[in-house]
Amino acid sequence: MTRWVSMLLFAALLALALPARAGLLVLSYHDVRDDVAAKGDADRYAVSTANFAAHLDWLRTHGYHPVSVQQVLDARAGRATLPTRPVLLTFDDGLRSVYTRVFPLLRAYGYPALVAPVTAWVELPPGQVVPYGPRDYTAADFVTWAQLREMQDSGLVEIGSHSHDLHRGVPGNPYGNQTPAAVTREWRGAQGYEDEAQYRARIQHDLATSSTTLKTHLGRAPRVIVWPYAAYNRATNDIAATLGMTLSFDLEGRSQEADIGQRGRDRVDAQSLASLGRLLLFNNPDVNDLAGELRRDLSRDGMRAMQIDLDYVYDPDPAQLARNLDKLVQRVKDIGPSHVFLQAFADPDGDGAADALYFPNRHLPMRADLFNRVAWQLRTRAGVRVFAWLPVLGYHLPDAGEQRALQIAASDPADVPRLDPGNPRTRALVSDIYEDLAANAYFEGLLFHDDAYLRDDELPAYGNGDPARRTQGLVDFTAQLKQAAERWRPKLVTVRNLFAQPVLQPRSEAWFAQTLHAFNAAYDYTALMAMPRMEGARNGDRWLRQLARRVAAQPHAMEKTLFELQSVDWRSGQPLPPGELLRHARLLQAEGVRHLGYYPDDFIGGSPALPEAREAMSARQFPYLER
Repeated sequence: MTRWVSMLLFAALLALALPARAGLLVLSYHDVRDDVAAKGDADRYAVSTANFAAHLDWLRTHGYHPVSVQQVLDARAGRATLPTRPVLLTFDDGLRSVYTRVFPLLRAYGYPALVAPVTAWVELPPGQVVPYGPRDYTAADFVTWAQLREMQDSGLVEIGSHSHDLHRGVPGNPYGNQTPAAVTREWRGAQGYEDEAQYRARIQHDLATSSTTLKTHLGRAPRVIVWPYAAYNRATNDIAATLGMTLSFDLEGRSQEADIGQRGRDRVDAQSLASLGRLLLFNNPDVNDLAGELRRDLSRDGMRAMQIDLDYVYDPDPAQLARNLDKLVQRVKDIGPSHVFLQAFADPDGDGAADALYFPNRHLPMRADLFNRVAWQLRTRAGVRVFAWLPVLGYHLPDAGEQRALQIAASDPADVPRLDPGNPRTRALVSDIYEDLAANAYFEGLLFHDDAYLRDDELPAYGNGDPARRTQGLVDFTAQLKQAAERWRPKLVTVRNLFAQPVLQPRSEAWFAQTLHAFNAAYDYTALMAMPRMEGARNGDRWLRQLARRVAAQPHAMEKTLFELQSVDWRSGQPLPPGELLRHARLLQAEGVRHLGYYPDDFIGGSPALPEAREAMSARQFPYLER
């Protein structure tokens, strides 16, 4: 079994030392050895002893103050404040080097740290091994209980839990994909998936075993859980908290700088505190690498996105489906985007509404249990971040009577069939769908489909006819959907499709219940449909320049707006002429556009041509995404 953590390459760090709030930088290490290759070591998460010592020197000389878990807990409770530029050092898995290499340096510097072993790996029985990175590890590769006691008794080291036996994959779908044990409803063959009660019981048993084992050997139950592979959800955090592990860490995502409150100033949200982000040290970074990572401007990271139709992957023939999936994964890997927006619904008639879904759910037929399989393959084999693309209002319900009762009486028969967002049944039903998606699949963000609009003559009572209130009403609905999904997939990034007309003609908010300003205030990104042929523009280049300049005129809008280009002329049904996608991408970049995407991608027919798609959309050319 390979380590899932190898798929989680980047972890954003916390903001540093704001005037009225204490930010916290958390560094994540694994193995520290003398013999690590400068670059290209077989274990890419190993750091050389020399580089680790240099990191400690650099942190000290640049005003960072190492803090303990107790200091973090005290600051959270309002009993104390953290120093400026606080940093917490963490060490995962319980490798022997944390005692033989790290602990002596911690004592020499007087630096506190958190060590989180997998309790099932401590003092392995003879003959038992753990498949770990480039080779199988034995008991000699992990710390002993005596060594953990010595580190704990020093007063410098807090021992947390890295689970008892969740540092592994379990079957995540009928196709046999192994996905992180802590967040997967395990597929059990003829028995089907675990239900929620079985899933919770499994996690409860594992964490209780880890806690009891640590208390038995060390005299103290853990106060911290460090999630294997950064895989957790609200249910797992709640279970950990009931066992006394009220502070938890993941590996990716940016934690809020307000996570550590100050007495009398900040009311700290317990859920936001539940899992703090960490910066994962990999590829044996020297001190220059560390300094560069800490100093880089995260706001300059750019997104490159492909929007993928899962309908084109699906085939009733399992062998053909597998071939389609291999083609997709290879093409995405060859193009090298940073993100894939992956369709989670089936729309075989092409009307924009979901006829079925690609995941188990309570309300619509499941065309195939496919989304989790494809999303995980794209993440692990192509190395991209996967966002689930799902309708907000566009659904064909199996019950024709319920469909009639909920569907908006559209003024234009060509419009997407949509359910009434003001009806409580619509809100409950769609929230269930988003929750079911998150419970059954891996993804890191949500793309809200372009079906979330209202014409000015539709549902006149919604928002009392006020365009701004109608716009905000749909925004609030999507916030409810995100909340439903985040029960099982925390820290989701949100993107919402926006038509071009509300940008070019602001008065058209009344026609769509959409505005760029409202979207950029509500979502992490707005996917602006920058598709001149779809809009019937006579001069596509000029139209795109005008669109870009309208966005640039709004403060900070370029930082959050993704321009989504078309690769097909839907009027003719033909791909764009060769070179047009690339020309448009370059034109927008010249106008200051930071985030780009395109739709659709014909991965079976190879359109757009691979060289053009790669040059237009590869994130490998972008700063910081590749070293």
